[in-house]
Amino acid sequence: MLPDTTPVTPDAHTLALRLRFFRIDPGVLARLAALRPFAERTMSDIIDRFYEHLLSQPETRDYLDDPALVERLKRKQAAYFLGMFRGEIDLAYVQGRMKVGAVHAKLAVATQWYVGACTHYLQLIHEHLHRERASDEERRASFEAIERIMHFDVSLAIDAYIARHHESRLRHQEAIRELSTPVIRVHDRVLLLPLVGTIDSARAQRVMESVLVRIGEEHARVLLLDIAGVTVVDTQVADYLLKTTSAVRLLGAKTILTGISPQVARTVVELGVDLTSLYTRNTLSDGLDLALSLLDKQIRTIDQERV
Repeated sequence: MLPDTTPVTPDAHTLALRLRFFRIDPGVLARLAALRPFAERTMSDIIDRFYEHLLSQPETRDYLDDPALVERLKRKQAAYFLGMFRGEIDLAYVQGRMKVGAVHAKLAVATQWYVGACTHYLQLIHEHLHRERASDEERRASFEAIERIMHFDVSLAIDAYIARHHESRLRHQEAIRELSTPVIRVHDRVLLLPLVGTIDSARAQRVMESVLVRIGEEHARVLLLDIAGVTVVDTQVADYLLKTTSAVRLLGAKTILTGISPQVARTVVELGVDLTSLYTRNTLSDGLDLALSLLDKQIRTIDQERV
């Protein structure tokens, strides 16, 4: 089972440290709360122009091909926008911002377009602030407060992006691990493990675990271990094979090693590796015939059945 990679909402102490790092103090929060009327007045125009920009860019308009979706997003954006002017940042606020980032990550909106959109958002706010009847110092302080909280929000969204990327990487690794140790049922109580590529200690451990689990599940009596696709067979690889064979034997099953090329056979002899504890066959077909004979079964053609 993969570990849970949902971005973890920080605790109160961590949140306090993060707010301090972004220079969001009670004074900044109070200024944001005082800007609430400004936000309510300008919200519709800012959001409309924001989505006009997104729809004009090929990198983002593909995510907005449904007019009904755009309208729903605008309503959500209004709540998001006003949320910046609550005058309070608590754990619920943080969790909500992370959820927004997680949704964008799930939709595969690249981070450069997400961050670029936030930059444009900030520019639109700046334009409206510039029209306010206030001193230059007041406008500057107001913009700094908005800029800080927006940067804080973006950092939370990036956390969600990173968690999503980490989850995806783990899933890919898990898929690769499963593909690297594919234990296949080829007949009643006969399993096949085709090995391809390089075998290192980590992969050898996964191979043994997968084999033993499947043997137990299938009550298998024979394991066909095909190494035709193994690039290098040295003393270490041979040792892995012998250990796997020994473990399989403890479960009451037998191992047949197939896919041994002339080069591999010569290498094994030169290395002095003793493989007499397991059955060996050149081809997988020969190995399957042997596996069935060990179970007192055989493959018969249709013509043979008619005789």
